[in-house]
Amino acid sequence: MGTPTVLTNGTIVTGFAELDNCALYIDENGLIGDIFNMNRLEQKQFPENTLRIDVQNAYIIPGMIDSHIHGIGGYGTEDCSPDSILGMSERLADYGVSAFLPTVYTNLPEDMMKAEQAIVKAMGHEKGAKIMGINLEGPFISPKRINAQNPEGVHAVDTDLFEQLVKAGQGHVVCMTVAPELKNMRELALLARRENIVLLAGHTDATYENMMEGIQCGILHTTHFYNAMSPLHHRNPGCVGAVLIHEEMQCEIICDGVHVHPELVKLLLREKPVSNIVMVTDSLKPTKQKAGPFFANGIRAELSDQGVWVSEKDPTLFLGSALTLQKAVKNVVSWGIPLSNAVQMTSTNPARIYSFHNMGMLIPDYTADVTVLDKAFQLKGLFVNGTLIRDRFD
Repeated sequence: MGTPTVLTNGTIVTGFAELDNCALYIDENGLIGDIFNMNRLEQKQFPENTLRIDVQNAYIIPGMIDSHIHGIGGYGTEDCSPDSILGMSERLADYGVSAFLPTVYTNLPEDMMKAEQAIVKAMGHEKGAKIMGINLEGPFISPKRINAQNPEGVHAVDTDLFEQLVKAGQGHVVCMTVAPELKNMRELALLARRENIVLLAGHTDATYENMMEGIQCGILHTTHFYNAMSPLHHRNPGCVGAVLIHEEMQCEIICDGVHVHPELVKLLLREKPVSNIVMVTDSLKPTKQKAGPFFANGIRAELSDQGVWVSEKDPTLFLGSALTLQKAVKNVVSWGIPLSNAVQMTSTNPARIYSFHNMGMLIPDYTADVTVLDKAFQLKGLFVNGTLIRDRFD
């Protein structure tokens, strides 16, 4: 049993509605007990040991879920170490993330399986953000759109290898990035559906017709939209066009202002229901690491506010993200996107798409994963399963 808590004087963003001058009650079972206007506070009765915290008009939002992340704080999935995965858990909590999917790079099969095994061993031992399962970024991707993945790990569709990867995850593989245009992809997609694994189109050179075939067999999500995929062309809409044209397609988006121009993020929100968009960081191991040397998937790198850059051969070559979801929310609000939309994209939508039950919204009887951000979007507090694990309240 936990300590019941009332957060008062907050702006509560439930996942859809934004409610001013409200309070949120977390019960002793770690669930959302009630949400009510401050005018009703004195009418409420709580257990004697209830902790009261005045959040001083801060935002109270559902715990953020990072569903695509390789590393943070010098810890990464490529370390193939349970301790490193747990290090990611603790660092993510520092930035208001309550749950995440450690993401495994395309690599040699044995290395991918070692990373999976490390994630499984870490599950249940977290002191920060909860590990919800495994995100496999490959290995069945296009050799034309490799980007930061290991080219030696890129593999033709192989259902035996798929089953080995699923087995290594011991039932915890949640999603996998694939290139829909690859031969025998339909067979793999049907296997994935039977395993309840969500497939994302990504690192793909698919034509529009390839994407339509992918949709028909259940590939309805997309990895880091606009990036590492066939672009929109007036004679071939490609992967980008398919996602924009078909509302039912879901997509990730990296809102650091570097991977995707802010105006294209706003275009996406005009063309697509916000319910089908998920903000992710896709952040790499050097993100928020205090001192070097910096490495990302074995590559020596440089870290800046803009991201992670290759340093060995070409110091101008962009390698990947150094974003946090906390900063992503601040970014999109500064671009004119409503906070309620940002919360849907960081919390509500990933919980629904990946079937994380009773998560992603602030409504009674849902798990009390709660992030509190001040009006400058700095972290004030984080509750995971109703327990206050980051306390920066004044």
